[in-house]
Amino acid sequence: MSKLTSGKISIEDLENVQINISNIVGSIEKEIEEKGEGGPTPKPGIAALRGWDFKLLDRYEPVYTPTSDQCSYCTFGPCDLTGNKEGACGINLEGQTAREFLLSTIIGAAAHSAHGRHLLHYLIEKFGRDHPIDVGPSNIKAPNTQTVTGYKPETIGDLEAVLVYVEEQLTQLMATIHMGQEGEAIDFESKALHAGMLDHVGMEVSDIAQISCLDFPKGEPETPLAEIGMGSIDSTKPVLIVIGHNMAGVSNIIDYMEEHDILDKIELGGLCCTALDMTRYKTEGGNAPKAKIVSTLAKQLKMIRSGVPDVVVVDEQCVRADVLREAQKLMIPVITTNEKIMYGLPDRSDDSVDDILNDLASGKEPGALMLDFDKLGELAPRLVQKMATIRDEKGIRGLPSDDEFKELTSRCVHCLACELACPINLPISDAMTAAEGGNLEPFEILRDKCIGCGRCDHSCPKDIPVLNVIEKAAQKIIREEIGKVRVGRGQISDPEIREEGVNLVLGTTPGIVAIVGCSNYPGGTKDVYDIADEMLKRNYIILVSGCSGMDVGMYKDEEGQTLYEKYPAKFLKGNLINMGSCVSNSHITAVAIKVAAIFAQRDITGNYEEIADYILNRVGAVGVAWGAYSQKALSIGTGCNRLGIPVVLGPHGSKFRRAIIGKPYDMDKWKVYDARNGKVMPIPPAPEYLLTTAETIEELMPMLAKSCIRPSDNNMGRMIKLTHYIELSQKYLGIMPDDWHTFVRTETDLPLARRGELLKMLEEEHGWEIDWNKKKILSGPSMKLDFSAQPTNLKRLCKEA
Repeated sequence: MSKLTSGKISIEDLENVQINISNIVGSIEKEIEEKGEGGPTPKPGIAALRGWDFKLLDRYEPVYTPTSDQCSYCTFGPCDLTGNKEGACGINLEGQTAREFLLSTIIGAAAHSAHGRHLLHYLIEKFGRDHPIDVGPSNIKAPNTQTVTGYKPETIGDLEAVLVYVEEQLTQLMATIHMGQEGEAIDFESKALHAGMLDHVGMEVSDIAQISCLDFPKGEPETPLAEIGMGSIDSTKPVLIVIGHNMAGVSNIIDYMEEHDILDKIELGGLCCTALDMTRYKTEGGNAPKAKIVSTLAKQLKMIRSGVPDVVVVDEQCVRADVLREAQKLMIPVITTNEKIMYGLPDRSDDSVDDILNDLASGKEPGALMLDFDKLGELAPRLVQKMATIRDEKGIRGLPSDDEFKELTSRCVHCLACELACPINLPISDAMTAAEGGNLEPFEILRDKCIGCGRCDHSCPKDIPVLNVIEKAAQKIIREEIGKVRVGRGQISDPEIREEGVNLVLGTTPGIVAIVGCSNYPGGTKDVYDIADEMLKRNYIILVSGCSGMDVGMYKDEEGQTLYEKYPAKFLKGNLINMGSCVSNSHITAVAIKVAAIFAQRDITGNYEEIADYILNRVGAVGVAWGAYSQKALSIGTGCNRLGIPVVLGPHGSKFRRAIIGKPYDMDKWKVYDARNGKVMPIPPAPEYLLTTAETIEELMPMLAKSCIRPSDNNMGRMIKLTHYIELSQKYLGIMPDDWHTFVRTETDLPLARRGELLKMLEEEHGWEIDWNKKKILSGPSMKLDFSAQPTNLKRLCKEA
């Protein structure tokens, strides 16, 4: 038994153990110093990049919409912060709102870095500190890590030093939340950007460690396809469902099933990112996935209540707090495998597998905490086979019978309490009425939009299990719910960046649209499919991950193909690429960093500000968290923001109560230094924001095209991007965008097919002077800019002149 994974280490065990993390850190720092490499901010502290943050926050100002005008952080409170009032400690409403945003960002970053710490401990114990990092055909193995810390890790043991830095910084940031510390909103904002940056380092550590050790695909474009959907699960077999984000324990379950030749005898499925990583396990080289993806967070409760699982295993992150309570109702044992989720269950890590099996199968215990992953590998497969027989003999089922369904729908009094409780106000009452008359279609439509939170159940005065009614009504849809997801590939390789980087920077590839985030969509999972489908048709590179990556694969075109089957997966325009699970989001920011390093030959080592400046002005990329839900989604987006990548949240993102938006009409904010001569030059308001929300898909679509416009686009690139911006605005909003002309520099920026029409509009509507003999712009409206400002670091800014 592994004493480290079980958490049982005695004093005697430690007698000859040397804790040497500080030595590792010191040796890496010494190597960097001796080589004389890198930029000015390796391992930046909270204040090191504050100047860069202030530049961003000067152009993109935070906007707050607090839910409360009180603060209750300490016993002086609650304090009234309305108007210009201050709390007992001196904080005002703006500062308090920014502090709460920082707290959420820290929580998200801590979730990923703690995941990385847990996973790294396990992998080092199993494979050794000297196991090499292997992410595929790339010399830059850890772009976020190298840019932020200055480290160039070669083995998984080297990653410990990276996590020491991340954890120390998160502790320092957390301390600033305490009453009587930071008080100014702008510094809370800078600290939030710092936490977001750290999050991408923590995620990168997590994913490159498991890619290196667990035979995940290593930068392979054409990874195999995995099945997804509740309909893909064969309920005639014993069904083992895994929920969470950490593959450490689950890999042992798959190994045991392989060794005992029972992979085809047990249906192994997962929800959330563990599901994605299960399909990546041992698929390097194109091997078929050994598990199926059930779905995202949105269907956890639905899956348990269906009665299909015979055993549920949970690890960490995005796992419902009521899994154990719900599973108990249907005699489904729950095994917890991580200290972050223990559900009050007894720790059985030191007990024999046979004893645990007997206790769980008999119902003596509803579940067990199992921190020994070797035992977990044996326990879960044996238990699921035993429980399948027991539950079948007892006739346990989850959803109502036909007669019960009729009784439940007739019990509804249409008080609308369920609709008021529903986060997206679904028309449940109308669906109940239709179901009474035998029409199930409204429930079938509603089911896709339902996020499975269960709030409708708790609000019903007639004790109707509304979620169960929805699932029962949609059984035909559920049986047909089978899609395809391409297995997560991990990093984009250096050769791919060399091939496509120039097109991204010049704009001839219109941009990267990264669809990330949770299943909290306003219009159902079809939303993300439609976003990806539209932008793929327009030759954007689409990167997906996590829940969004799953949901993109849930729909098929008229020919029965999913987008993953229809579009190739190389890093080229018009391609669809699944990076992997939540922690694979780090590879999305890594793409932008690699463009700066490989195409522009920038030294990324400890050189965060210059790289972020390059990305902000040259790399056309936008993130979309259409279903933003968790603190992790917030920290991921905030990390993109510090690197100069704008992010659009769906309408529920407004509940984070903060945005970072530029003022396109204030031209003093839109100027940069010309690297050729150091002079100040005006630029269009691009990107116009760093973090904002969109209320509808129709509003979002033109925003995506506009958000990929960059000051450095060449004429061909600007023409392509402007074409998409205008067309998408007219297609989805029915109007010409009112600011299209601000992105025109010369007549060659104009879409070729409409050049005459647009020149006429520039002249008649916007006061531009046109030479009609040559169809040439002579002059546009003047931009009043203050050219007196001087570069703070002219040498650096002019380096490429």
